[in-house]
Amino acid sequence: MNFNKILIIIFLVLLITSCAEYKSTKNVTKQYFSSNGFALIYNENLFEQKILNKKMKEDDLRIMHSTLKPNTPIKIINPDNLKTIETQVYKKALYPKIFNVVITEKAASILELDINNPYVEIIETKKNVTFVAKEGSIFDEEKNVAGKAPVNEVKMDDLTMEENVIKKKFTKNDSFIIVVSDFYYPDSANNLKKTLQGKTSIKNMLVKKINDNKYRLLVGPFENFNALKTTYISLNNLGFDNLNVYKE
Repeated sequence: MNFNKILIIIFLVLLITSCAEYKSTKNVTKQYFSSNGFALIYNENLFEQKILNKKMKEDDLRIMHSTLKPNTPIKIINPDNLKTIETQVYKKALYPKIFNVVITEKAASILELDINNPYVEIIETKKNVTFVAKEGSIFDEEKNVAGKAPVNEVKMDDLTMEENVIKKKFTKNDSFIIVVSDFYYPDSANNLKKTLQGKTSIKNMLVKKINDNKYRLLVGPFENFNALKTTYISLNNLGFDNLNVYKE
């Protein structure tokens, strides 16, 4: 086989491979961001005290977020009364991980948030249609949760992408639950529970069966935002960065 034929074969292989890759990317479905947690209500003092690294106008209805890109369309919902704001991300910003989003006092007023428990749901949207992100999972061996707590044979769901939007109206007696992670096997969830109890002073952990293939490690309940702060920060320090908080 001469050199020219070899070059032709290599060219054809590369062409076929690139076409295959192109076809595969066309079928990829975008996953839309969805998260539940507490809002940091903006004021100038937060910037001056270096709790927040960016400024925004106090009457702006746009938000700041730690991961979403500027101009990303989002919907903010107060699940207590279902009041909603459709807006955009103004800037990326750094702020304490216990908060899911930065909003202004004007936005908090429109949503009629409880200032002591500013709990919101955030959903990335497109063309005024709400898309809820699909839940992702790892189907080989269950791996190290959040890359920090060593657990063997862990099959973990990505909890930043929950499939269900909270739609019911809550009462003022609701309590808060921190969701650590979902697992395929109950033993994996219980192993992580023991590991975390050994590394922290957290006692109120529970493994709850969601269905035959999902076991959820929870912490709580907590009566209010202040009650869960210490536990949330303890889990953050162990590498659990994307914790969702739900109302029970």
